[in-house]
Amino acid sequence: MDIRVLGCSGGVGTDLRTTTLLIDHDILIDAGTGVGDLSMAQMAQIRHIFVTHSHLDHITCIPFLVDTLFDQIQEPITIHAEPVTIEALKQYIFNNVIWPDFSRLPNARKPVMRYTAMQPGEQCVIGERRIEMIRVNHVVPGVGYRVENSTGAFAFSGDTSSNDNFWNALNAHSRLHLLIVETAFTNRDVELCRRAGHYCASLLAPDLAKLLHKPKVYITHNKPGVERQIIDECRVAITTHEINSLTGGERFKI
Repeated sequence: MDIRVLGCSGGVGTDLRTTTLLIDHDILIDAGTGVGDLSMAQMAQIRHIFVTHSHLDHITCIPFLVDTLFDQIQEPITIHAEPVTIEALKQYIFNNVIWPDFSRLPNARKPVMRYTAMQPGEQCVIGERRIEMIRVNHVVPGVGYRVENSTGAFAFSGDTSSNDNFWNALNAHSRLHLLIVETAFTNRDVELCRRAGHYCASLLAPDLAKLLHKPKVYITHNKPGVERQIIDECRVAITTHEINSLTGGERFKI
């Protein structure tokens, strides 16, 4: 399984892209601004987008992607998400005011985009890959995902703060080779993290200690300008796992 980090920042700026993970050639987890770095040929291979939650930095490029590929799409791109997230996309984005409703274009019988609802705990099988949706703790309903095939397994937390469910779900499986987990803020903003549903180092450390596996751990979704401070704080607070930073462009094979 090939995992490319197209975007991993909590903001935008020179060389900063928001959350986008490409699995092999055909699956996205979230579709932030990192999608824009793909070529037309690469975008045309995407068949599935698994959305963690409705916030703009995680869905920004869904409208642009389907619009860019409109004339090339032979079968719909499938948007996998919780029902509440799908409803947000329909009501606030693809509402024929902000953007055309591509789930009904060029016609309702054969659209270029379709929605498939998932519930936390459910799994979706695409080829040899099994994608599990896992409830997390964010200010809006949010999920993470665990993806596995015959060669390995990895997990992505999405946006979250302190919780048991994500870690219990990962511990329910026998393997985990790679974990990408958010830490958006520095410890100075711990109260903001609690209110907004994000991790800082002091909140992540006791949660990561719940994980029975010893995967490679990469920190994502840092707010611009404090990336180094966040990583340094994580390395001080977390003694159970080795901590690595993401900058974007990384590629993992598991």
